[in-house]
Amino acid sequence: MPFEGSCHCGAVTFRVDADAPAQAITCNCSHCRRKGTVLAFFPADRFELTAGEDALRTYTFNTHRIEHRFCSVCGTQPFAFGSMPDGSPVRAVNLRCVPAIDLDALEIKRFDGASA
Repeated sequence: MPFEGSCHCGAVTFRVDADAPAQAITCNCSHCRRKGTVLAFFPADRFELTAGEDALRTYTFNTHRIEHRFCSVCGTQPFAFGSMPDGSPVRAVNLRCVPAIDLDALEIKRFDGASA
């Protein structure tokens, strides 16, 4: 069943044509640790930006391979654009921006981005 999310102010909204995940990833890299993201990854063709392209800004760091997208109005980072190791485009959705997801019910996998 598809699910929807947004930034805090609602200027940026999105829809993912997939079931809500049961697992998510937290990362201890300098960026994710500070942002507190809880991420799930979906193929790019399952992700639709429904509003707010004009409000989005992009931040990259380190290898500049991930486009961290954030709302220029409220500063929330609802998702990022990147690619899988095989090169296929992927969207990393910050599940904290999806009100219908029970974060406490997720199985959390930890990724050591600080050492990567």
